[in-house]
Amino acid sequence: MKARDARQLAKGLAFLSPWLIGFLAFTLLPIILAFYYSFCEFSLLKPPMFIGSDNYHELMHDEVFWRSMRNTLSYAWMALPMGLFVSLGLAMLLNVKMPGQAIFRTIIFLPSLVPVVASAMLWLWLFNARLGLINTALAKLHIAGPGWLTDPSWAMPALVLMSLWGVGYTVVIYLAGLQDVPKELYEAAELDGAGLWGRLWHVTLPMLSPVIFFNLIMSLIGVVQVFDVPYIMTQGGPARATYFVSMYLRDRAFQDLRMGYASAIAWMMFMLVLALTGAAFWTSRRWVHYERK
Repeated sequence: MKARDARQLAKGLAFLSPWLIGFLAFTLLPIILAFYYSFCEFSLLKPPMFIGSDNYHELMHDEVFWRSMRNTLSYAWMALPMGLFVSLGLAMLLNVKMPGQAIFRTIIFLPSLVPVVASAMLWLWLFNARLGLINTALAKLHIAGPGWLTDPSWAMPALVLMSLWGVGYTVVIYLAGLQDVPKELYEAAELDGAGLWGRLWHVTLPMLSPVIFFNLIMSLIGVVQVFDVPYIMTQGGPARATYFVSMYLRDRAFQDLRMGYASAIAWMMFMLVLALTGAAFWTSRRWVHYERK
């Protein structure tokens, strides 16, 4: 390597050093330590003691863990497709030229800027079985509203419904993708006799498939790690109907001080995310189409 190239490399590393130090200290090192601690008995009060795979063996027979895993997958099964479908539909509607388009886009995006705690408190009032706005409106229609957050059968659907409140970021990404679809393709499809649904199916969705795939991956990661809103609104209840894996990890780590066991749960969550994203990448070859230039 020439002296000039070495100086350029040193300058580049110097500019990257804040990010590199942050990545090594706050991302890579915790990942490595969590993997090691998952094979240890570690209470924070004493040095970690290596116990092999005992934590994972106990995890395989932990009924609460599997209950939380089923809840997490049930939430993902409902919230993920609904979020993608609603956000895509809103983006297509907001992409149509109409009076007040900018105002409607702002209204859709604003909920994403509301702090999580404020959103949770607002929805706690909306879902209140006696005084909530939703059940009050249903009562006007002579419909008895359910106990949204007090009935185990309705608590999970209530959280899924609330998850649609924050699709603004996803809508913005879809809007950006829709702006990049060449108008010539729509014109060619229209000349071939394609109607509205034909243009949607054969032009819009294929051209938007990389954006859909990106949002799918990001949503997969998000739904598996869901924690803040359910913890604020239900604390995992009623009857552990909304008790997610992330909540179980938090309880074992900070209530029981079983950091090794919590690390094993974290790695199980990581493996779940890895498996789901791997399946998404494997299927993407069939439905994701990249424009070739």
